[in-house]
Amino acid sequence: MFKKSKKGTCLKNRFVHVKTGDTVVVLSGKDRGKQGKVIAVSPKEGKLIVEGVNIVSKHVKPRKAGQDGGIIKTEGAMYASKVQIICSSCGKRTRIAHKIAEDGKKIRNCKKCGEKL
Repeated sequence: MFKKSKKGTCLKNRFVHVKTGDTVVVLSGKDRGKQGKVIAVSPKEGKLIVEGVNIVSKHVKPRKAGQDGGIIKTEGAMYASKVQIICSSCGKRTRIAHKIAEDGKKIRNCKKCGEKL
């Protein structure tokens, strides 16, 4: 059988379409339309962290002597389905096409202009 998450969804085909370093645009939510660079990706949860998007207040406790505690603002995780990748060559938001090269490697391409991402 397949492993199930706490909410009952199947984790068999979990796939995140973006990678660390990609430029993405937010499709829905309070930060709709904002662009940013992907800092971290968590495929197991299906979430990612985008630079400058989904800013949350975090209460931090001082851990070392002389370190300040308090409330800091940092980027929060968001679902990968809420973002779409931006092509570096044509500058449009696009979906990803996968093509297999002669040497057998899978290459990510832009669906609109066909360039390599």
